[in-house]
This record gives sequence, structure tokens and C-alpha cells, in this order.
Amino acid sequence: MFINTIYLEEWVEWSPSSNEINANLSLYLFLRPLSTIKPYKTADKDKKQEVELMFDRISGKYDVLNKILSLGIDRRWRKRALRLLLPFRPAKLLDVATGTGDMAFMASEILSPESITGIDLSAGMLEVAQKRNQSFKPTANTTIEFLKGDAENLPFPDNSFNAATVTFGVRNFGDLNKGLKEMHRVLQPGAPIVVLEFTKPRIFPFRQLFDIYFKHILPLIGAWTSGDGRAYKYLYESVQVFPDFEAFNQELTNAGFQRPTFTPLSLGICAIYIAFK
Repeated sequence: MFINTIYLEEWVEWSPSSNEINANLSLYLFLRPLSTIKPYKTADKDKKQEVELMFDRISGKYDVLNKILSLGIDRRWRKRALRLLLPFRPAKLLDVATGTGDMAFMASEILSPESITGIDLSAGMLEVAQKRNQSFKPTANTTIEFLKGDAENLPFPDNSFNAATVTFGVRNFGDLNKGLKEMHRVLQPGAPIVVLEFTKPRIFPFRQLFDIYFKHILPLIGAWTSGDGRAYKYLYESVQVFPDFEAFNQELTNAGFQRPTFTPLSLGICAIYIAFK
């Protein structure tokens, strides 16, 4: 679309009122491809490189900040997502964009698989995960392994895993379709994928109130706590362009998955998706 070539400054000049500026900013972000939304907007790094740098920078304070910003609600979301996998009793679980290992450790307690492999771009996040793993005592004989790697080029043979999870990570893929296809490739036939991701609320006036918090207040808290305000502005921007709800179901279908469904959580600020190879 021609509108993608219009610079934001031109939108602001054309729309002097604050309401019009906000509306045009939302439309500007919505029309931009997900791959163009980057944390630091540098000219010499692509999205994956910037995401890796961002998480390396905030890795030391990521877990503490997560708990502060979510008030612990994210743990309930993760548990609910993992319980969808209980009927399938996966023996080998892949956790993509594993970060500091929250989903992997919780999966060990809820699902008790034989092995969990967590993979992430960020060496800083994985360093925290490895330290946590040294003191973690699983309730079952689950082996947990953390690897540095790219979700769009997974270092595993075809049909390697019984299930896969991604928690707040698919927004950060450089190429969403390629990342989803890679997870499809390494899953066994019929195996489920569960994705937990932020969404844009649809309920009035909650959407408007949450938007104020998400766009203005959260980046201030993030900057004060982590020292990297851009990371939390990027969070807002990437959620605005992410294809959520029915649109993400279509992305799963495009990648080869079948029977995609979603469940909105907490008035629609995030959703759980499940689909099958």
C-alpha cells in the first residue's frame, strides 16, 4: 500500500489534534509489516539482531520486572496454556523463545515430560535460565536443556517433538511464517502447538484504558526498572501490528497447522492459541 511510505512526521503535521494523531499513529503501525517493528530502529541491524540485543540488555532484571508489571497474572496464563497439553502427555517438549525458562520449569511441574528443550536467541536470557536450572528440582525425572538458537532455523531433525510452546515470543520473530513453519517441521504428526501472546483488547472502555497504561505508563516503569525504555515501547508497538485472534489462526493455517483455536484471557489482553500438525 502507498500509505506505508508515508513518514510519521507527515501524519502528525497533517493531523494537528491529539486525537487525530493517536488515530493516525495506530493506523500507521497497523499497516506496517510486523518484521519492520524493531526495538531500537537502527539502520544496520535487522529485527532479530535488535531483539537479541534488547533481551541481552534487560535479562538481569527481566523476571523481577515481569512480576511487577503483570502482578503475577502471567503465571496463571502460563498454567492455563500448559494444561491444554495434559491430554496429550508429551514426552518431548520444545519451548521456543524460552527466555529465562519460566515456561520450561512450569511445564516440568505440570506435564512431567521426559525432556524439555528450551531455545532462545538471547545469550543473556539463557544465562539466567541456566543458573535457575542448576538449583531447580523437578517433581519428575524431567531433563531440561537450554540452547541458543534461531526459531526460524531450528537445529533439530523433522518430527523430533511431541508438543511445542511459545510464550510471548512469536511477535519477535523476524519472519513469522518461517518461524511457525519451522515449529511445524520439528513436531511429530498430530502434535499440538500452544502459543501464548499479547493481544489488543476489544471491549470498550477497557481497551482505551489499557491502551493508556500499555502505551504511556508501562514504558516509564520499564525504563525506570530496567534502564531500557525502548524495550517497553517496542512491546506496545509490536502488539499493535501483531495479527491476533482470528488473524493469527490464519497464520497458523498458512504454516501448515490444522484446527487452530484461540481463547482470550483477562478481558482480551492476551490469548492462548492451540493448533495441530
